[in-house]
Order: sequence, then C-alpha cells, then structure tokens
Amino acid sequence: MFDWYYRQNWIAILLCPCLACGTYVSAGPYLTVRSFRRAVGAQDAAALAKQIDFPALRSSLKAQLDDRMVRSAGADMQASPLGAFGLTIAGALAGTTVDAMVTPTGLGALMQGRILFKRFGDGLSSSEESSPEPLHDPSYKYESTSRFIATTHDVNGRPIVFVLTRHGLQWQLSDIQLPP
Repeated sequence: MFDWYYRQNWIAILLCPCLACGTYVSAGPYLTVRSFRRAVGAQDAAALAKQIDFPALRSSLKAQLDDRMVRSAGADMQASPLGAFGLTIAGALAGTTVDAMVTPTGLGALMQGRILFKRFGDGLSSSEESSPEPLHDPSYKYESTSRFIATTHDVNGRPIVFVLTRHGLQWQLSDIQLPP
C-alpha cells in the first residue's frame, strides 16, 4: 500500500514541473504581446528592444521590399542592364531604409497602426498626438509549437502580421508581414 502511495507522489512531483513549463511556453506569445503593449504605451524603447530579434526582422523586411520592387518593375526592367542596375541601387537604398526604420521607435509606431510619425527620438510617439492602442484588437494563431502570429490592421484596414518565434522558453518578434 505504501509503495503505491509513494509511486503516485513521485509521478506528481515529476509531472508538475513539466506541466508548469508547458503552460509557460504556451502562454509565452500572449505575454510577449502584452509586453509589447506595455513598452509602447510607456514609450520604453529599451523594454521593446528586448522582445525583438532585430537581425531576423531586418532580413525579412529587406526580402519583402526587394520582392515588391522586382515585381513592380516588371520583366522588361529586369531584362535591361540599366534596369537591373537601377533595381540594385533601389534595393540597396531600401535596405538602408529598413536598417534605419527597424528600431524600437519605428516598430512602436507600426504597432500602434501609424504609417508616419512626426518625430524621431528616444520615445515611441509624439506627445502632441493621441496614440492609438498598440496591436489593437489582434487575432492570434499558433502556426507551430515555435511560431505564433498576431494579426492587426493599420489605419487603412489592411492586415499587418506580427510573427513571433520561440527561442528556448522566450518568444521574440522575428518577422512582420506588411500589407500588400
């Protein structure tokens, strides 16, 4: 009788930490989105920066912009040497722009649904303007155990998809899929 009782306790002792870890990991994306909201609302760029995988995010945004430029240029532009040179210059300029804009300040403006913001600085928004709620009314979806998306809309109603990926037990913003 005592063997059965102690065996049950050991199973519970081993199962509880696994269950707690699983609960924490599954709640992680929601906690990360809540951290985004707090950091943007408090205009805390340092807190926002902790939640972002900047190299992955910059790489993804550069690829999206390059793809859009090539598609909008058309096949005739790509085929000519002068057009290809122009696309190369435009791609380099877009890459530099992404590097400058993918900052806690720029991302805070995007999360609030603003396309343009009035001043650049350490804060996330201008004190003269009323700031919309960051990541307002998102829809959430797990795509896998290590990929989570939060979809919100910009001021024009177009969807912006924020992709969070899991690194160990922590979730970070690694991609933003811009509206078409």
